[in-house]
Amino acid sequence: MPAPLPAPLPAPRSATRTAAPSAVTAAYARVTEALPVLTVAELPTETPLPATDGWVTAADLAGSATALDAFLAWDDEQVLRDNARRGRPDVIAGFGLHRYAWPACLLFTAPWFLLRRVPRYPVTHVSYDRTRGPMSLAVHPGSFACLPDDPAADLPGAYTVRDEEALRAELRDAIAEHMEPLLTAFGPRMRRRGRALWGMVTDEIVEGIWYVAELLGEHEKRRAEHALELLLPGTTKPYAGSPAFRVLVGPDGGPLRTRDRVSCCMYYTLAPDDTCVTCPRTCDSDRIAKLTAAAAS
Repeated sequence: MPAPLPAPLPAPRSATRTAAPSAVTAAYARVTEALPVLTVAELPTETPLPATDGWVTAADLAGSATALDAFLAWDDEQVLRDNARRGRPDVIAGFGLHRYAWPACLLFTAPWFLLRRVPRYPVTHVSYDRTRGPMSLAVHPGSFACLPDDPAADLPGAYTVRDEEALRAELRDAIAEHMEPLLTAFGPRMRRRGRALWGMVTDEIVEGIWYVAELLGEHEKRRAEHALELLLPGTTKPYAGSPAFRVLVGPDGGPLRTRDRVSCCMYYTLAPDDTCVTCPRTCDSDRIAKLTAAAAS
């Protein structure tokens, strides 16, 4: 992963009363079972999304400079606390976007990967709290795409698409719909534009579900790699780049699976010798050493 997520904090608070189970509830439950620090609360449409006491709506992040300032202040303080130095403003903005986008992309990719269903969440349908979880999301369920033979096709809000590729197109569109307003807000602060920003989203899509799939077992991790290669072949705008999975050879001759990130999280500006294992700045010999050490631990 890029810039490390904050260390685990006390258990996340419940957003409020949850809605009845939706067509994607089972996917979120499975993610939380594998990764307990990430929770998703599905709220009734008449219940406002939480927006105080640590919560911020995606709409406010996209549309309010004051809300974005407060959101990034948390990252600024966390970086100072953990690294005994302040990060550059553009680096802090990049960390803040990553720490939102990584779990937010799972709102879309987890139901697609686990259930073959793609929900739609514009920024007005999502709220986020990373102050106690570190990752809690609250959403207003809405419409979702599925395949014609899906038992959920008759549920309210369902619409069918013809095949797996059409479902992948729905996923790409749904994530882009959600992320574009956020990139517009974060981009100037990160001093990045266009391809650089969408390359970061590409990485969040890939590394989020790849990480969760690994927690679910080796078979699921391999299945996720194949699914992601079909989802992001490198030619699907606005996304930039592909999953770029590859295999290195470890000291014992065994395979070490890695990928080449499209973007750099800029964590090296705080710790020059501590680059991420998938960072484009990390050479293969360093990757092998990091992956070998991780496997041994």
